[in-house]
Amino acid sequence: MVTRIVKMSFRKEATSNFQNIFEKYKEQIRAAEGCRHLTLLREKRDGNVFFTYSKWEDESFLEKYRHSAIFAEVWPQTKSLFAAPAEAWTVKEEIVLS
Repeated sequence: MVTRIVKMSFRKEATSNFQNIFEKYKEQIRAAEGCRHLTLLREKRDGNVFFTYSKWEDESFLEKYRHSAIFAEVWPQTKSLFAAPAEAWTVKEEIVLS
């Protein structure tokens, strides 16, 4: 299992447009093969900053989604609303036993 965290900073006037895009496509993204979870988070102090937090069976499913028709439709719309380039991390959970 891998987790993908994407930080997106939007122009102030574009936040509601982004929320509409997310609302429109969230179920299709969640239905992507290998996607186990998708959540949208909003920065508490700066309401123009959002994070997507998604979990994937493994990195191959994430890459398959990133090359899918749905991503090709969603990402350009989202990217056009940015105030700054997105930042993204793909991480895996580490279990530490004490």
